[in-house]
This record gives sequence, structure tokens and C-alpha cells, in this order.
Amino acid sequence: MNAYPLTWPEGWPRTDAPYRTHGKFGKRVTVGSASWKRLEDLTIYEAVQRVIAELERMDVSRDDTVISTNLRTRLDGLPRSDQPNPTDPGAAVYWEERGGARRVLAIDQYTKVADNLAAIAATLEALRAVERHGGARILERAFTGFTALPAPGKTAARSWRQVFGFADAATINGAQLKAQYRALAAEHHPDRGGSATIMAELNVAYEQAQKEVL
Repeated sequence: MNAYPLTWPEGWPRTDAPYRTHGKFGKRVTVGSASWKRLEDLTIYEAVQRVIAELERMDVSRDDTVISTNLRTRLDGLPRSDQPNPTDPGAAVYWEERGGARRVLAIDQYTKVADNLAAIAATLEALRAVERHGGARILERAFTGFTALPAPGKTAARSWRQVFGFADAATINGAQLKAQYRALAAEHHPDRGGSATIMAELNVAYEQAQKEVL
């Protein structure tokens, strides 16, 4: 995957621009000598440091992390701060754990890259809290969902018709496709004891099928 431009994980839904909101991940700074503080926007640097800090708490090396956005990168591969917010402010963080498991988190619901990165950091912190309170299995299941996604640019090994069990020559309408997807997703979703790998294949196949059917 690329640090620049944004490599969005295949199969993950996107947030349409009109539905993105302003984030609330700012920092409080003291105004002059006054005792009160005001909330200011995070810089890209500060948001990136939040992500890196959370991953380090999970024993993930910086060398095993890729932060992908539509911001051009510095020599160390991290996004630069001195540039305007891109039209697509999404952010995706890919990392590899010491045991070899590959993970990804991607968020694009906020209007600024810094806020989407801060949201990823906050999500990582929340997931670690789940683990601290005895939810290790829940945490692993959540991360299994992330890692089940194929590498960006990789297509499903089978055609979408094969994945959904449709004959090659069959005429399929949108209602049939959605019904079959929902039925198979209900059967194979990891939260219901299904296979994360199969669920990922379903998501990729559904995305491909929508381009032809819907």
C-alpha cells in the first residue's frame, strides 16, 4: 500500500462528502496569561503522533506502520503538515504485528485529515481499553475483521457470480443481488461465528457486482 496518495482498503465503505462532519479532536491551549483555555485544531503532525503513540502501546514498530492519506509525505514517509486539506480527507493506517498479523483501520467521516487520523488513534485507544477490561476475544475478533480485507488493488480470486452462486449466464437484478449478499453476510459474518476471510471475499465481490448490476 502507498503512504501517498491514499490507499483505501478495498471493501471498506466510503463516506460521501456531504455527510462528513467537523471533528472534535482539537487541543486545548492557554490564551496568554489567562487561566482559561481555548480549543484549537490539531496539526497533521500532532494527529500522526497520536496514531504512532497508540500503536507503540500495542508494541507495533514505526517501521511496520504505513499511514496513508492524500497528503504528500516527508522523507520518513509520514504526511507533511505544510499543505492544504485535500478534497478526499480520508486516512488509513496499516500495520503488522510482531506475530505477523496484518491490520488496517480507515476513517473518512470527518472533513479534515487530522481529525480522521485522530479518530483512528481514539479507536485504537478504545480497543485497547476493551482488552484491559478482559475483552481480549472481542478485540481479536474486531481486528480479525480489519485484517480480513484483501490488499488494496487485489481482486477476489473468484468472480462475483461464483461467490454469490449465480450462473454465469443468469440475468441478475439489484434486488436479487442485495438479497443474496444479505443472506450470505448473515451466515458468514465474524460477529456471528462465521469466517472473516469469506466475509471479506463477499464484500469485494459485492463491490464488483454493483458496478455491473446496480
